[in-house]
Amino acid sequence: MNKPLVVLCLIFCLAVAAGPVQAENDRRTPVVKAVEAVSPSVVNITVVKKNTGGAVSPFGDPFFDQFFKEFYGNQRQRDSQSLGSGVIIDGDKALVLTNAHVVASGGTITVRLNDGREFTAELVGSDTDFDLAVLKLDKASHLPQVAMGDSGDIFIGETVIAIGNPFGYSHTVTTGVVSALNRPMRTNKGAFGSFIQTDAAINPGNSGGPLLNIHGELIGINTAIHARAEGIGFAIPINKAKFVIAELLDSGHVSPIWLGMFGQDIDQAAARYFNLKDLKGMLVSEVYPKTPAAKAGIKAADIVLTVNGQNIINKDEYLTRIFSTTKSEALLLTVLRDGKTFRYTLRPQVLDKRMALDLVRTRWGFELADRAQGSGAEVTTVVPGSAAARLGLKVGDTIHQIGNRRLKSGIDLLNAFLRNRMQQTVLMRVQRGRNLYNVRMTL
Repeated sequence: MNKPLVVLCLIFCLAVAAGPVQAENDRRTPVVKAVEAVSPSVVNITVVKKNTGGAVSPFGDPFFDQFFKEFYGNQRQRDSQSLGSGVIIDGDKALVLTNAHVVASGGTITVRLNDGREFTAELVGSDTDFDLAVLKLDKASHLPQVAMGDSGDIFIGETVIAIGNPFGYSHTVTTGVVSALNRPMRTNKGAFGSFIQTDAAINPGNSGGPLLNIHGELIGINTAIHARAEGIGFAIPINKAKFVIAELLDSGHVSPIWLGMFGQDIDQAAARYFNLKDLKGMLVSEVYPKTPAAKAGIKAADIVLTVNGQNIINKDEYLTRIFSTTKSEALLLTVLRDGKTFRYTLRPQVLDKRMALDLVRTRWGFELADRAQGSGAEVTTVVPGSAAARLGLKVGDTIHQIGNRRLKSGIDLLNAFLRNRMQQTVLMRVQRGRNLYNVRMTL
């Protein structure tokens, strides 16, 4: 046989044999490899809450529940069920990270892995403000886990991957890019920040699932979609989540913090007095002694311009940045004083219940105590001449809500005060006897 012909035949045969392998390798992109690596650690979360208490009001408020029970009796309604996603962050300890709102309803938590295994889970801790929760799987160990990434070096425009269970479709993969960083987001509990914005499709059921870079590293936890837009989703940066996880594992909740100062928006009169070019910033009105702000040297009449490099437009913007911080994080503030700028590094102070109660009495004019039964807090003292006294608040009244914060436990009062302490008007839901009132307290 002709030797050159034999060589050509061999080359042809080898090329044909290698073709499918090469084609498959070409298709195995970084995104495919990332999905293959992480999918085993992504879980489906189902929460079933048994309804054993008869009829429940559609308002989701314990105060209304008692009237619905009296009207409808003890008729049983269907069990409620919620679905979401999560990701295993510690395979040896069987810890799963998800959104707080996924497990907020309470009830039996069941976690299903990609390989079909199911485990019941207990709630280690959760925080609704950061919308994060940690679960521990029962009788599970040596599970696959995601690789932790760094959300501090994300590029706008870089490719990201979302994995979750939208509408119950298990382990759905979507891709997109990082659209923006440090995005604040408004909810019915106020403004929060700072989120990763992405155009990767995030739908109901994706909540709690991972947002990955193309190396398969966890850079965020998917948490929300914009209700009136397409291609706008948000994820909690993993660097922020790491601080929250540490607190949840330590105490089950995230400690309320503050810097120890009060402030107000800058109006035209203040701008003229301080010779300002615009109305941006927060004017410090009061600094409490022995707090981080006082120790750092911040004074009344200072103007806070930035927090961690983010411009402060007004007092609400300042509060948004503070609410997005845990006790373990340092804050860098840029402050304007007498035409000169100063920079201060502060570590937040945990606001304990005793301090919060003292501040409520001093600034709002009443004292509260936890109720022996039911939700809410009972008014035990009203200071004469205070804002509470002018409102007509009386001893024995029950406060169910301050601003957007329902008072279900002691920590709710701390958060409610922190969120509303700089407002000129505070909205409250007050119960007196069997009557419920929505009232407005002017400070």
